[in-house]
Amino acid sequence: MNYSADNPARVLIVDDHAIVRYGMGVLLSSAKDLTLCGEAGTYDEALAAIRELKPDIAVIDLILHDRSGLDLIRQIRAEEAGGRRTENGSQQADINSPLATRHSAMPILVMSMHDEATHAEKALRAGAQGYIMKEDADEVLVEALRTVLSGKLHVSGDINEKLLRTYVEGDDRAESGGIESLTDREKEIFECLGKGFTTRKIAEQFDLSPRTVEVHRARIKKKLNCEDAAQLLRTAVQWVESRTA
Repeated sequence: MNYSADNPARVLIVDDHAIVRYGMGVLLSSAKDLTLCGEAGTYDEALAAIRELKPDIAVIDLILHDRSGLDLIRQIRAEEAGGRRTENGSQQADINSPLATRHSAMPILVMSMHDEATHAEKALRAGAQGYIMKEDADEVLVEALRTVLSGKLHVSGDINEKLLRTYVEGDDRAESGGIESLTDREKEIFECLGKGFTTRKIAEQFDLSPRTVEVHRARIKKKLNCEDAAQLLRTAVQWVESRTA
């Protein structure tokens, strides 16, 4: 379906923090083809809102007050299939399921503070169509919603590469650690660090925000087991020098 200012996609936000729901609403207000139709802070509130409001798409956090966001996604998919999930995770038929009348599955975008590298695949397997980090929401939320609504999957380029690599050759490279565990973008930023680039200059180089660069720096530091920024910088300089020697 094509959404526009005359026919905006109706978005439901599911997050246990009111301030986050408010902020997401503000972000949506700038997009004429998207509109906020409801909010929920718990698993039960989310199910009730989806059944009643029938949104075009839902943005769901992984951690809710009463249950896991992954459990919520699985329950939504079970109800759409005309069933329900029991306490032990099995599925039972439920001919009165209010979501079974939908012509197609409702797209779901997960937005979480948890590292995409370790949680995106779990969310996709549970039935979501996209995953974004809360810290990146102001830059990617609207486009991620549009991507998922168009029928495509949305994850960051780094995770897309990791998933493809896992599918093609397994995850041996990621598990090996060291420089080889870095994604292509992380290697580019790591090289810039070794060349003495500032965060602002790196951001300009790759058309990123300074905050996104800092997020990449933190991930690189973690992957390379660097204790602090100084050790990360020394490692980067040594790597660049070894390549030019």
